[in-house]
Amino acid sequence: MFEKSEYARRGYNFLHNKAFPHRKHLSSLMLYTTDLCDSGCKHCLIWAKRPPVFLSLESIQKIMESHCVRSSTIIGLEGGEFLLHPEAEEILTWFSKHHSNFDIFSNCLKPDRLISAVQNHKPHRLYISLDGNEETYLYMRGKNGYNDVLRVISALKDSIPIFVMFTLSPYNDFDDLEHVAEICKQYNVFLRVGIYNNIPFFDTIENARKVFFGESKNKEFLNFSKVKQLKEEKLSRVEQPEKEIDVKEIRNAHYQIPSQIREFPENYDYISLYPNWLAGNLRLTCNSILDSLIILPDGSVPICQNLNLKLGNVHEKSLDDIFNSEASVQTQTHYSKNCNQCWISYHRKYDIALYKNFEKFFGRKATSKLLGYYKWDAGENEYDQAVG
Repeated sequence: MFEKSEYARRGYNFLHNKAFPHRKHLSSLMLYTTDLCDSGCKHCLIWAKRPPVFLSLESIQKIMESHCVRSSTIIGLEGGEFLLHPEAEEILTWFSKHHSNFDIFSNCLKPDRLISAVQNHKPHRLYISLDGNEETYLYMRGKNGYNDVLRVISALKDSIPIFVMFTLSPYNDFDDLEHVAEICKQYNVFLRVGIYNNIPFFDTIENARKVFFGESKNKEFLNFSKVKQLKEEKLSRVEQPEKEIDVKEIRNAHYQIPSQIREFPENYDYISLYPNWLAGNLRLTCNSILDSLIILPDGSVPICQNLNLKLGNVHEKSLDDIFNSEASVQTQTHYSKNCNQCWISYHRKYDIALYKNFEKFFGRKATSKLLGYYKWDAGENEYDQAVG
């Protein structure tokens, strides 16, 4: 999905960061510039946050002066909806002049503005969201934006690499994934699949470990008052013990994966291994937190997208101090070795690719020594004991 040179740079950066943990460089930096959003998604409720928060251009410029940010660092401009940021045009102008290696993330609900922004500022890549056919899109995202997405793809597919982001969730299913995969083939654009997770910034309601794909498909729309009610209910809810996982039921998901997804290997591995992880049978160390960061609109820097654990805030400390301080290095090292708590695509796709490529070239025993204890499924216990 990416150029070989990009994989090579990230591989080099992995080795550098392992060797010099207090002088780590960032391969990826996602700037959630605002939580203001014009969508009404069920799988991400930041659109209901009040009041909206913005990461200013001045703050972004200071972030970009950090030593851990290199010319090769991929910057993601995200939201909410990034184009709703009051300084969006100024931010794009600054990046096009000073750091051309940036990507735009958008829901395409303002297609003309997005097309113009891409044509005028020439980002490295464009990421847009599409989670099913027209009906599924409407019920899952609360807005009738399906044709706007197709319009953006048609207008820009020959001028910029486009990644269509699909989130597999309780609100859509594998039929929707097949539909989106066909669109990607038709327009010759890339597909990037994620799986619904409980990301703190997104204010999710449904417990990702207790729901199955498609079980709430095409049900009622959400509005602000309903979301407020759901959040209040969540705060007062007494969580029940995790239900016992029916491995056979989970594995049925594997056999529903559309055949087209095999043409997108990174996505196929990620989806097909999900039941193993959900059942507690898959184990990988987390290496993405050693070279990737996100910064939230209020300037806070969590260790990752999953844990509600902050390393610091860019309004109080420099990004270099936050990312490479002794305290952060100790925290990163601990969670890198011991955390196996999420299946978020931003983190786990990198870990899957890292382990599979090391395994391919160096074998399983050497990979375990180099990257840490791992297993792909429950049937590998004898191997684990042999090399553990």
